[in-house]
Parts: sequence; C-alpha cells; structure tokens
Amino acid sequence: MEIKRLLVINVPIKNCNLKCEYCYISALKENEKGAAKFLYTPEHVGKCLSKERLGGPCIINLTGGGETLIPKEMPQYIYQLLLQGHFLEVVTNGTLTSRFDEIAEFPRNLLEHLEFKFSFHYAELKKKGWIDRYFSNVKKMWEKGCSFTVELMPYDGLIDDIDEIINLCKSELGAACQITVGRNDLTEKKDLLTSMSRKEYESVWRKFDSTMFDFKLDIFQKKIDDFCYAGAWTLYVDLGTGAAKPCYGQLSNQNIFKNPEQPIIFNPVGKHCRQPYCYNGHAFLTLGVVPELETPTYADIRNRVCEDGREWLSKEVKDAFSQKLADNNEVWDEKKKNSYERKYPFIFFKTALYDWKEIYNKVIRKRKK
Repeated sequence: MEIKRLLVINVPIKNCNLKCEYCYISALKENEKGAAKFLYTPEHVGKCLSKERLGGPCIINLTGGGETLIPKEMPQYIYQLLLQGHFLEVVTNGTLTSRFDEIAEFPRNLLEHLEFKFSFHYAELKKKGWIDRYFSNVKKMWEKGCSFTVELMPYDGLIDDIDEIINLCKSELGAACQITVGRNDLTEKKDLLTSMSRKEYESVWRKFDSTMFDFKLDIFQKKIDDFCYAGAWTLYVDLGTGAAKPCYGQLSNQNIFKNPEQPIIFNPVGKHCRQPYCYNGHAFLTLGVVPELETPTYADIRNRVCEDGREWLSKEVKDAFSQKLADNNEVWDEKKKNSYERKYPFIFFKTALYDWKEIYNKVIRKRKK
C-alpha cells in the first residue's frame, strides 16, 4: 500500500492530567482548562479526510497540546479515520485506561493500522504511582494488534534514573525506549533544553542507543536550504475547526472541513520555511519531504526489536512507516520549481490575506461572546 501524504492533526486540548516540569505548553503559559471544542462530527471529518480526497492512504498523526485522549470524542474520531483506510499515530501519555478500553473494542483489522506514541513521563508516573497503569495500557493495545513506540524526554532531572528507566522498559516491553531531543521553546532559536553542553548532553543520553535521538540531534538547529514539499505532501490540520496549513510554522490557507466536495490546496513550502529549523524533522524529513536528504525511515525512528525478536511495529505499519513520500508523489524538475518560486509572492499574499481574515473573524466571535 503506497502512502500518499502525512497529515499532522492538532487536537484542541491544552490541559493534561500530568504536570511535567519540561512541558512546553506550561513553559509558554498556554495551558487551558475546559472541554475541547469540535465544530464537526467524527463522521464528517472522516468524509473530509477520505482516501479519494487526499489522493490515497495517508499517515495521520493526532496530537494534543495537552493529553490527546482527554476529549471523550477522541475514540470516535480515531475510529472514523481508521475506517478511511489510513494509518494512524496517536500521541498519548498512556494513562487514560477508559479510553484504551474503548479503542480496544475496535475490529482488529482497524487496530492493525493504529500506532500509539506513548510518551514516557517517568518522573510524573512514578510520583503518581501510575507506572503499572502505564505499562498495562501499552501491553493491552499491543496484544490487541496495535503498534506502538515508547518515547522519553531526555531531561536533566532524569540523569540519575537512566539505568533504572532502561531496565524497566526492557523488563516490561523487551527493549529500551526511544528518546527525543528536548528543545527550549522560550528561546528564539529553540535551543537544547539542558544546562549541559551539547557534547555532554549527547554523551549522557547516547546510552539509550536511540535512532530517534541520533537523528534529531543530527538535524538540530540546521536550516534546510533545499526545496521542501511540505504542503504538497503534508498538511497540518486543526481537528476542532478544519483550519489547515502546509506545516507547523506556515500560515493557514484553507479550511478543509467546511466543504468536503471542494478540492484541497496542496502548495509546497518550497524554500520559504518560517521556522529556525525543522524541529519535527523526525517525521517530515524521515518521510522524505526533502528528497535530497538521506535520512533513516520513520519506522527506524519509532520501532524497536525486542530481545525475543518481536518488534514494536507490526509488519503492515512498519511497511507504511518505511516509505518515502517522494516515491509516491511527483518530484518537480528545476523548471517547475523555479516557476513556482516566481509565483510564490502572489501565493503568499493570498495566504496572508486568508490567514488575517480568519484571525480577525476569530477575534470578533470572541468579543460577541
């Protein structure tokens, strides 16, 4: 099965049942209490994100600013997207047992297209006495046919616990967890979230032998100069409203939930990235939005081979995550790229006007309330 696109879907929830010291939402003071608001039903969203409309099966990542599974509606959104034939990745802290119990009742053929990114907030789980609950939920979904990865934030406060964390993961799941690279969103260049030097940081956390850590550190604060197909082969979508844009740092250019019959705009970022570096390159770059770059696959970033030979990713999910989007989409020649770059100022003006109108309308709606 050829994977056509990557969709990163923002779940409109910014509260959480954990209070991690390194949380970027807390650091930016963006925590919000209250229920998530969805303007469209799960059935409608499924129709809007059909394979036909997106050009084929996609990898769809669902992530909340807080805990993704807090909204009671989330299992049904997951179900409707799985019905469309996509591969789903759900980012979660792994603690909301009732949500996993509900999802576990889905047909196995759907669960086999579902992968969980279980964030491993070790210190918070230990403080709350939820370690057993966490691993029980991971293993429950694994037994039901889901794929998973367990990912740790390498935070200075955990250095003394490294051996304990590695041994715990090996005991419970057959392999050490993957680890990410922490960034400080309070700094302009999104620097490393550590008091150590980069060399010290690298030396301490290499002990996990994590492909994800190695790659994220390799691309850390490196600006990509090549033509980027994010926007053509990817979208960033707000699940609450349907607002969409090419990538994290770009402006919104459409609403893809308002009219399911309307074609989706797929305009590439090209050479106009607005971020200091591709801080989510572990997904975008490994899936090949910049074809010239040599990278590991997304499967390499997420998978682990257990001591007994089992793998965290099923064969079907591993095959999907091992693909490069450049193999399943048109790669432009230099003439087409140059033509697009010449038209880009007009495209940007139109996008900026659309984005400004959306912000203005949002402010007006809030004032009326």
